[in-house]
Order: sequence, then C-alpha cells, then structure tokens
Amino acid sequence: MASAKNTTAKGSTDTYASVWDALADNKEQAANLRARSELMQQITEVVRDSGWTQVEAATRCGITQPRINDLLRGRVSRFSIDALVNIATALGRTVRFELHAA
Repeated sequence: MASAKNTTAKGSTDTYASVWDALADNKEQAANLRARSELMQQITEVVRDSGWTQVEAATRCGITQPRINDLLRGRVSRFSIDALVNIATALGRTVRFELHAA
C-alpha cells in the first residue's frame, strides 16, 4: 500500500507506511483496521463475482441490505473482525489469519 503523508501546520511532513497507520492512534489499531479492510475486500469480491443483488447478498450473508451496502462501500468502522468472520462463514468461506514478524 502506498505511504500516506500528513503536512503539519509548520510545513513538515509525516510519512506513514499505510493509510491505516495514518488514521490509527497506535500500531494495534492500525493492524485491526488493515485486517478488517482485507476481509471486507475479499468478501466484496465474492459478492460481486456471484452477481447477486444487494438483497440477495444480504440474505446469503445473514445481514440486512443496508449492512451489505456498508460492506460493499468499504465502511470499515462499521464492522468488527467477528462480524466479518461470521459473514464470510455464511458465504461458505473459511477465514485464516497468519502472523508475520513486523
């Protein structure tokens, strides 16, 4: 992911490894945002590749149509990792996490 920059009032620029690092207050929060975003992208790909309407996708995912709309629009703050794992499971997918050295 491209680095994000933040220009302060004095004109200096902070550089971040990712947009999540720029948005988060700490590295743990950034990692959580990144994980949720990746899950949402993969779920969105399944839904779009299936050609379902939002109503059909919501029914298959066990959530409401407005909620699937939030997911498809990438509204990360509205979903927990638990909720995303449940949605992926409802779609017949398995979710696995891997740990890598930072």
